[in-house]
Amino acid sequence: MEKIKERLQTLRTEVDNAVARAEEAEAKNKRLEQMLLEKDQDITSLQHKVSVAETDLEKAESKLADLKHAQEDGETSKTANEGLQRKIQLLEEELDAADKNLKEAMDKLRQVDVKAEHYERQVTRLEGERDAWEKKYEEAQAKYQDSKRELDELVATMEGL
Repeated sequence: MEKIKERLQTLRTEVDNAVARAEEAEAKNKRLEQMLLEKDQDITSLQHKVSVAETDLEKAESKLADLKHAQEDGETSKTANEGLQRKIQLLEEELDAADKNLKEAMDKLRQVDVKAEHYERQVTRLEGERDAWEKKYEEAQAKYQDSKRELDELVATMEGL
């Protein structure tokens, strides 16, 4: 009888430990899912920035092409020519800045993609661990029910004596 009580206590402790580990795994899974959502939002934001930068780049390239064409066609005066050259220089600087921003955004996007893949792998691994813990919990629960049933039968038998 004492051994059965000890065994029951051991099983209860194991079940409590399994439940605690399962709750920890679920909490960790929830945190990782939140991080994944944040990374997805970062990706969306960076994609928008890339789109804006590409639009700005196209506008700047268009302006640059227009100004160069205007410079070739109509060099009417030295003053007009100098003004156009200043505009071209500014547009080239804007183009360089836009190129730099685009490269930085693309690098950040790649980094976020790598991180997202990493977190997806972690989530998958943690889900597997969670499933294993749930299976262990169910097995422990079944053992507990079997032990409880056996104990109840033993008690009934002893009361019958």
